[in-house]
Amino acid sequence: MYRIKLVYLIVMLMSASVVMGQQKTQLTTDEFEAKLQQTPDGQIVDVRTPEEFKKNHLGGAFNMNINSKEFESMVSALDKNKPVMVYCLSGGRSAKAAEYMRSHGFKEVYEMTGGMMQWTAQHKPYEAGAAPIPGMPLEEFNSKVTSDKIVLVDFYAKWCAPCKKMAPWLEELSTRYADRLTLLKINADENSILTENMKVQTLPTIILYKNGKQVWSKTGLAEKIELEKNIQANL
Repeated sequence: MYRIKLVYLIVMLMSASVVMGQQKTQLTTDEFEAKLQQTPDGQIVDVRTPEEFKKNHLGGAFNMNINSKEFESMVSALDKNKPVMVYCLSGGRSAKAAEYMRSHGFKEVYEMTGGMMQWTAQHKPYEAGAAPIPGMPLEEFNSKVTSDKIVLVDFYAKWCAPCKKMAPWLEELSTRYADRLTLLKINADENSILTENMKVQTLPTIILYKNGKQVWSKTGLAEKIELEKNIQANL
């Protein structure tokens, strides 16, 4: 009986050591920043578009657009034995890139959850290749959501898959309730200052206004039935 207990204890200790030995690869912005400081030989990879990269990027980052034909060849130029620090705008593309890198033999790949949206929202340092596109002023936005109709605001991006999926539902609902609903679409890439002022950190973000006041919001994909339910509830 004693021997069985001893064997069980050894197995549990070995299992615990394996778990403790596993490295966390999905890092918050604070953890990502700390890892950058702790990893001087890390290879920082920004997988967004060149246009996004010009607006803001981490110092020393390589721009490798995951949606470009050259992505795989650019990744192959990296050192698989050195840590890779990968990020995008909100975390979706970096997760895909990190998975690709791991499947192709990269030993250490760390991805920043929340991406540059979280990074800039927390006022962490970055570099910019060009001045941010001003886009819609906050005052104009506030005037647009103050209306006799309810206003459904859609913060989206052209590259965002959930945004693309939701787009036809929004158009259909805005047509169906046109006499009482206004759809206001805000391209986050073209309205970076407004997006930051509104503290939008995830795409898509849906906000419903009634008499200028926010009555409902949703981050991530909102199904058509959920959208219509909240529209009807505020008509």
